[in-house]
Amino acid sequence: MTNKIRTIAFLILFIITNLSFSFSQFRVIKFETIQTFQTNEARQGVAVDSNYFYTINSNSIGKYNKKNGDLISEWKDTTNSIIHFDGGVIVNQKLYCAHSNYPEVPMTSSIEIFNKENLEHISSHSFGIKYGSCTWADYFNDYWWVCFANYDKFEPVINKDNSWTVLIKFDENWNEIESWTFPKKVLQEFKPMSCSGGSWGPDGYLYVTGHDSAKVYVLQLPRMGSVLELVKTMNVGFKGQGIAWDRFDKNCFYGIIKNENVVIKSKLN
Repeated sequence: MTNKIRTIAFLILFIITNLSFSFSQFRVIKFETIQTFQTNEARQGVAVDSNYFYTINSNSIGKYNKKNGDLISEWKDTTNSIIHFDGGVIVNQKLYCAHSNYPEVPMTSSIEIFNKENLEHISSHSFGIKYGSCTWADYFNDYWWVCFANYDKFEPVINKDNSWTVLIKFDENWNEIESWTFPKKVLQEFKPMSCSGGSWGPDGYLYVTGHDSAKVYVLQLPRMGSVLELVKTMNVGFKGQGIAWDRFDKNCFYGIIKNENVVIKSKLN
């Protein structure tokens, strides 16, 4: 065998070996449904803590055992003050629920705050009519991140379509720090509705959902400019609405199937 042939043979062997190694290391990262729970209120959103998940309806909340889905307690508005809850999040022993007057205009918004132990309503923070319809809030890196939706259906009335949907960063006292809009590609898939759910993931990316699509859009803050950047799109076993990363169970992610009042627990594999 000549030196030239030996060299070619060595190169072929090297390429085959490295290709085999690369393919063996490659795996598809995706959400896999690992558990489902039938509930009474899973119509708008879900929140999660170490032992329980909390389902959110337009004007009611349910607290359930994470292991077996047993109902622990419920809260229902009896004052006619609550019009439309959306997403929720547990922070420092409190349940924070995004609230708006959807589908009324002009849109008004607030954050309604509950004691997570007994679901007693303890306080409220109103945003008034400044931003839009508050659909979700999350607490990440010592800041509040709140989404205010706008919808195509209201454009004839307020001259704003879903492209006016905005993510706003607040400090702990609800002072506005910065804000961003959503990528055109994502807004197009949200149409005619808007961003319904959002939760910061363990990887530092922002995961958001639309109103009824079985997709999660993974976003990041832009290096420059005011538009969030789309990193990737992932399929999930539910259709839009509120979502929540489980910060007590690594890589677990909660969503709902609105029409069935079902909570879906997924794992990122």
